[in-house]
Amino acid sequence: MAQEQNMPSYSEQEQIRRDKLAALQENGRDPYILTKVDVTAKSSEIIADYEAYEGKEVTLAGRMITRRVMGKAAFAHMQDNVGEIQFYVRRDDVGEESYAFFKEMDIGDLISVRGLVFKTKTGEISVHVSELTLLAKCLHPLPEKFHGLVDTDLRFRQRYLDMVVNPEVKRNFIIRSQFIKFMRNYLDNMDYIEVETPVLNTIVGGAAARPFVTHHNTLDINMYMRIATELPLKRLIVGGMDRVYEIGRIFRNEGMDPKHNPEFTTVELYQAYADFHDMMDIAEGIISGAAKEIHGTYEVEWMGEKIDLAPGWRRLTMVEAVKEYLGIDFGAISDDAEAVAAAKAKGVELAETADKTWGNALYACFDQKVEEHLIQPTFITMYPVEVSPLTKRSPEDPRLTERFELFICHSELANAYSELNDPIDQRARFEKQLELRERGDDEAEMLDEDFLNALEYGMPPTGGMGMGIDRCVMLLTGSDTIREVILFPTMKPRD
Repeated sequence: MAQEQNMPSYSEQEQIRRDKLAALQENGRDPYILTKVDVTAKSSEIIADYEAYEGKEVTLAGRMITRRVMGKAAFAHMQDNVGEIQFYVRRDDVGEESYAFFKEMDIGDLISVRGLVFKTKTGEISVHVSELTLLAKCLHPLPEKFHGLVDTDLRFRQRYLDMVVNPEVKRNFIIRSQFIKFMRNYLDNMDYIEVETPVLNTIVGGAAARPFVTHHNTLDINMYMRIATELPLKRLIVGGMDRVYEIGRIFRNEGMDPKHNPEFTTVELYQAYADFHDMMDIAEGIISGAAKEIHGTYEVEWMGEKIDLAPGWRRLTMVEAVKEYLGIDFGAISDDAEAVAAAKAKGVELAETADKTWGNALYACFDQKVEEHLIQPTFITMYPVEVSPLTKRSPEDPRLTERFELFICHSELANAYSELNDPIDQRARFEKQLELRERGDDEAEMLDEDFLNALEYGMPPTGGMGMGIDRCVMLLTGSDTIREVILFPTMKPRD
């Protein structure tokens, strides 16, 4: 009885396809036996350069997506990884048995065809088939191609089906690959070295975020999936690798929305003897340069806004931004109580776990009232020390740090520092983070003794940056949700 309950149930169409497969296998025509196809051309190549292919024999492979049988001949379309092309099958050319076999195939089946390239009377570039082979049976009916697959939940759960029915979605992931390639070349040409650091750690650090926890059976200890690559990379700076970067997956056990996925991809880079101004130049160079190379223009559209990515992005201190957009001049305020009162007068509330300080009031004003106004590329610099535990203080104002965040369309795309290299100051800030954890802030940093030990050996003045690759790709593809640029986004399991 239990075995019967676990048996899958099939629709009528699914059962028909399975019956066809069983009949093929019984007759010695198992489509899954073939191991290789010598593909000699792609659909887009033939269409783009018809004169070079006209009258020549080609072999293509892909998925049959349409078919129109007209007695002794048929027209069909094949979709390969770069496009689609029509092919023409005639009984007298392939033989009666092969033609009957072709008519028994289903939309969605993977096939290969060999034949001559020609144009039909209507001018459509096609392949006149002399040989046709079934490569794999599609056991599910495809969604109707005219209407496409529009159920976003199903699209993200079954990305493979999404790409079959909506091949245009592959554009986002091609652009993603092109962006990462451009970024690698950009950094490699600056003599950066790409490295890899651990995904599993015994201590959480490098960001304010809640981690995923797992257990190492052999060591019998809990471990954390990394929330940042920062601290291991800084250890390498201490060790004498002056320019390092890592492109890697990050895991944060936090909310999901159009801009956040629990696992996402960042690049973090660190350069000895540099500061946050150098990081601004690199961030601008990577994003504007990638836009120009991929699209041929600095102009993109994102979230309904026309964005100009041409170099020369605006740079504002946080104090300047709050003064411009909210009307509070924190530069003229020195008292903590006065700063908190000024923020409250504008409807800004500080977090319960936050100290009622000038710096926390400034950041709350920016976070709650200013960020939403930042549409064109803008670097916001000089963050309060309270929200920047790993950043070097400003020599001009010790309440502030040499840090920036890059905002485009009120979204943060990059975060960078002049890195804190004073081990005594760093220990004090870690201890402050521990106090916040004790008050219930489970996103506050842990104290990393080994990292402090590394700093005590001496880390040179260093500029460092983290950039969200997913959001950069959202910008370059005009996507309004992060799930459109992650091949397999995190989804709640269906019952």
